[in-house]
Amino acid sequence: MRFYLGQHDFYCGIDLHARSLYVCILDHAGEVRLHRKIPASPEALLRVLEPFRPDVAVAVECMFAWYWISDLCARENLPFVLGHALYMRAIHGAKAKNDRIDSLKIAHLLRGGTFPQAYVYPAQMRSTRDLLRRRHYLMRRRAELLAHIENTNSQYNLPPFRKKLAYAANRVDVADRFEDPSVRTMIEMDVDLVDVYDQLLAEIELHLVRTAKIHDPHAFHCLRTIPGVGKILALTFLYEIHDIRRFPRVQDFCSYARLVTPAHESAGKRKGSGGRKIGNPHLKWAFSEAAILLLRESSRAKRHVERLAGKHGKGKALSILAHKLGRALYFMLKRREAFDENRFFATT
Repeated sequence: MRFYLGQHDFYCGIDLHARSLYVCILDHAGEVRLHRKIPASPEALLRVLEPFRPDVAVAVECMFAWYWISDLCARENLPFVLGHALYMRAIHGAKAKNDRIDSLKIAHLLRGGTFPQAYVYPAQMRSTRDLLRRRHYLMRRRAELLAHIENTNSQYNLPPFRKKLAYAANRVDVADRFEDPSVRTMIEMDVDLVDVYDQLLAEIELHLVRTAKIHDPHAFHCLRTIPGVGKILALTFLYEIHDIRRFPRVQDFCSYARLVTPAHESAGKRKGSGGRKIGNPHLKWAFSEAAILLLRESSRAKRHVERLAGKHGKGKALSILAHKLGRALYFMLKRREAFDENRFFATT
């Protein structure tokens, strides 16, 4: 957990909503200088902040509408701090909670040096990352449609499909095996939607690859050298990490990617674990997929996992491989070098 420790003359805490803001501004002594609700517009916010410039820091809790405030502060040269929502227990755990109280607590956390920071993703790559995440969402919807076709086929006890329906050529005349007209219409609708998704996803992926080659072609190429990592996993690593230098240690990166299990201890005794949802779920998915694909491509990886499975079980063995892959990827990006299988398995 990182806290914002900057010192300023004024501290502005904002309880952020889509159409309104509740703004609280404290001075260096902790006295409330302004506390009011305003419309969620750049003009209204700048008007409120004007008397407290040039030395005022602005803080908001991380939610979907923080982009415009971050960009506004960057244009106006105002310090902007994004709060980590899951760490801000001082707000969520309060007995009473409303917009006025929340904005005051954000300002006090910022002033007291206990405001937990989240990463402010740069605007120039933020839209591409959001498009990549949207692509993942559409891919899941496509998978649901294919699963529905498979489940409907089993529902009527029909022979299983001989070929994978993920390929367009194998979906021809799929609906003809169903006798009921309503079921046939439903399956035709699923197939048509899958075809639309295929076209959209192909266009999105082409755009993402072209953009990645502009943003950081060397890192994109290095990520593709990992056995089994294709363009989608490489794009996910590239845009979810952005800059590996923001992680001072490899342990920090593995924690962010949810590759480790945080332990809870008290008086020298382990009290279980927690914090599983704190981190980047997209990186967690990507490393889990990369570990499975590495097994397909590397015989040394298969032998390594077999040895681990004998001691820890298959599930734990795959988690260890994903963690090891995360550490390797950290140093690959840090040193700007390709994947080296001999070095990867040197200590095993």
